[in-house]
Amino acid sequence: MRKWWPLIAVCAGTFMLLIDVTIVNVALPDIATSLGTSFDQLQWVVDIYALGLAALVLGAGSLADLYGRRRLYLGGLVLFAVSSLACGLAPNAELLITARAVQGIGAAAMFSTTIALLNAIYRGRDRGTAFGIWGAVVGAAAAAGPILGGLLTGISWRWIFLVNLPICLFAVVLTIAVVEESRQSGAPHPDVPGIATFTLGAGAVVYGLVEAASNGWSTVGSWGPIAAGVVVLVGWVFLELHREAPMLDLRLFRTSRFSGIMIGSLLLNLAAFANSIYLSLWLQSILGLTPLQAGLVFIPLSAVSFVTAAVVGKTLTDRSPRIVLAVGLALIGGGALLMARVDGGASWGILVPGLAVLGLGVGICNPVVTSAALASVPRERGGMASGAVNTARQLGFAVGVAVLGSVFAAGTTRALTDAGAPDPAATESALSSGQAQQLLASAPADRRAGLSDLLAAAYADGLRDVLLVAGAAGLVGAVLVVLMVRGPSPQDGAAARGRHQADGEHGADGEHGAGRHEAPHTPDHLPEGDAAPVR
Repeated sequence: MRKWWPLIAVCAGTFMLLIDVTIVNVALPDIATSLGTSFDQLQWVVDIYALGLAALVLGAGSLADLYGRRRLYLGGLVLFAVSSLACGLAPNAELLITARAVQGIGAAAMFSTTIALLNAIYRGRDRGTAFGIWGAVVGAAAAAGPILGGLLTGISWRWIFLVNLPICLFAVVLTIAVVEESRQSGAPHPDVPGIATFTLGAGAVVYGLVEAASNGWSTVGSWGPIAAGVVVLVGWVFLELHREAPMLDLRLFRTSRFSGIMIGSLLLNLAAFANSIYLSLWLQSILGLTPLQAGLVFIPLSAVSFVTAAVVGKTLTDRSPRIVLAVGLALIGGGALLMARVDGGASWGILVPGLAVLGLGVGICNPVVTSAALASVPRERGGMASGAVNTARQLGFAVGVAVLGSVFAAGTTRALTDAGAPDPAATESALSSGQAQQLLASAPADRRAGLSDLLAAAYADGLRDVLLVAGAAGLVGAVLVVLMVRGPSPQDGAAARGRHQADGEHGADGEHGAGRHEAPHTPDHLPEGDAAPVR
């Protein structure tokens, strides 16, 4: 049993950092009421964490290679604990958002080291087992977020953050006791200019999208940051192409296979998870469910995705990622479209079939997407590919929340305007901040029934648009994966060349002529030790 204690230490941090991506969603109405947050502030509570994780995970991996993975993992745990405490004690929205940003930094430090630590600690069959368990924990974290969030918010929304403290303490003590240090010999120094420009560019784009959701697209405060962010990202591309050791080798995108998997990864999280905050607000603010009840509504997504991922991990990981990912993304898109049947008179049960189909798609994609990215690049770029797919997924979530915010605001405002509401913009702002019950309470008693119907119909219109866009994103992702993820992977080519050389040396029918140099695609066959760490 002792040999598995390092796996437990790594999985504890992994579970905690990933569950914090979604655990906050169910608590948003309570946070809005407690802190008096606006719509854009609610979006930032969710988005700033995912953005920090997306922007820094690749750079943090370079730091881990150079200075030690155990050291960076421990540093990330401590930073995550301190920022979680700050989140739980935050007296206002501004401090909560700032603490969530620091949480994202700590999460990036942890997440960038997890696979590399397991790769250095375990060998052979044990390595395969460790990665299988780690993958199950990743799936469980994504699935359990809304349920645990609802359970803890029933006590207080602050407990969704404070619960991290004992988990961090456990992980720190266990890591110090059982995890050995590892680093990469001759690792390059981190690409600080690349990390800084990517973070600035991506942050500016997301900031502009969030502002557009709150204030519309006509203001300079909305489109200005987006334009500036795009300019900075263009500069980042130029910078990365001319650096000797970039945070991300953009030449990998020359192959449509790698590009297709990255686009699919981004659209996966956008289509599957970015709509969840609007679903949570609808369930609680419009339907009046408690946080726990709202969390339980997501059980079809959680249960189906977890079971499916376990089955797929054993049966489909050796199949063509082109087909598996396309099917998964199509199911995600189909699940969102099923939920788009929502209307002003709908109850929570209308979401159940769509959530189950969505969970099926997520369960199919999750075990395959990282291994597909690893197999789409030369073996020595495996760590970079793993970091890139994590970046794409979290960036897809962050951008998705912001984009869908604009979609929701436009749809809700249009419905309120068509219904003749006296102040559509102000009413939409209150609705999107989870304040429907407060609007009803402030209305005269004889008008509450009519106002309740109006608010339910308007919110349903905005939510329907959100789900239609999410569904379209999933279907577009499926089509792009089919069109782009073609041809043999670089590792297949290396395997073929190895077999050809072996045939030339030993004869086509000799005992060493086939299979010896084949480059497998599963973590069980990753390079030993620190020679080519995978992040």
